[in-house]
Amino acid sequence: MAGQPLNQPAEIPAGLDRWNWGAFFLNWIWGIGNSTFIALLALIPIVNLIMIFVLGARGSRWAWQNRAWRDAEHFRRTQRNWAIAGLVVWVVGIGGCAATVGSIPYVLKGSDAYHMTMDKLRADDRVKAALGDGVTDGFWVGGSLNVNANGAGSAQFSIPVHGAKAKGTAYSTAIRTAGTWSLRLVVVKVDGVDAPIVLLNEDHVPIPNAAIGI
Repeated sequence: MAGQPLNQPAEIPAGLDRWNWGAFFLNWIWGIGNSTFIALLALIPIVNLIMIFVLGARGSRWAWQNRAWRDAEHFRRTQRNWAIAGLVVWVVGIGGCAATVGSIPYVLKGSDAYHMTMDKLRADDRVKAALGDGVTDGFWVGGSLNVNANGAGSAQFSIPVHGAKAKGTAYSTAIRTAGTWSLRLVVVKVDGVDAPIVLLNEDHVPIPNAAIGI
């Protein structure tokens, strides 16, 4: 009969009408699996930011109304499985993003251009005098590294450095020709000191602009 409710009672029992983590985490995917197609609104940019919370709050009620369930336990078990699946997807996704971001410094530090920069810093007496003994680099290195199949490439680094006396930031650029790297610019800006230490400036770049532009 048209309009006949799929489940009895027609309204979801109070014990089942709770926040739905499966709907919140998996939104439109959960919606298809639970015949709740209003969840497809989560595919619309900006609207999705609101819709995931609407689905979390009303998802259980909509799922009860839109799909036939054998009994309350069947409903409860299915929604629990959706919640577990959603949590796994989010944890894996966040972990993957974190691993990708965390791997960037390792990629930059593994390049020959980076090692050449650090070797030049450690060999410079002015850097040693300003930073102190044991000049080393920090973990969160910024910059870019491009290497082409034809042997060309370019690199730019912003490297937090510190020694026994002070901290600072080293800026460097390098180019790769026929598979060989050459440094073009190496500058160290010591914290609290206005004048930078210019170790190398092959292209005669104005130093203040070069330091800001890297």
